[in-house]
Amino acid sequence: MPLEDLLETATSWLVKGGAVSLALTLVAFIAKWGLRFRLVGVTSFTFVLAISCWAFGLSYTPTVIIEGALRAPVVFDNGDDLIVAQASSDFPREAIEPTLQQLAQNVRPGGRGSAEVTVRLRQLQPAGDGASKPVVLGETTRSFSAG
Repeated sequence: MPLEDLLETATSWLVKGGAVSLALTLVAFIAKWGLRFRLVGVTSFTFVLAISCWAFGLSYTPTVIIEGALRAPVVFDNGDDLIVAQASSDFPREAIEPTLQQLAQNVRPGGRGSAEVTVRLRQLQPAGDGASKPVVLGETTRSFSAG
């Protein structure tokens, strides 16, 4: 089941459960049952969970997957305008552009100070004597400005 559907289903079940719990709490107060204050806690917590699932469902954005892209973990993100991802040593040339596009599309603007983010794909290549040097395979920019 996709996460979007799971969140929608969980929200509806939690709202229904909260409504039943609310009705039971009202009956408990009218009948002066000893567990009525515990039911208040259960009811309020159920509604808090329902609201949380609903809010997360609104804000959830699934990961963009582009055909031909390979996994390249992000090794540097300054939180402003630069993200660097690491390509493996056997990274094929034809996967560079789709991987850059996938990385750029999955960047979120929240908390960034810049309206444009540069995404670089680098590879560490041997430089001799056990050392390596970073080589930039490709670069792209992602703009968050409207228009």
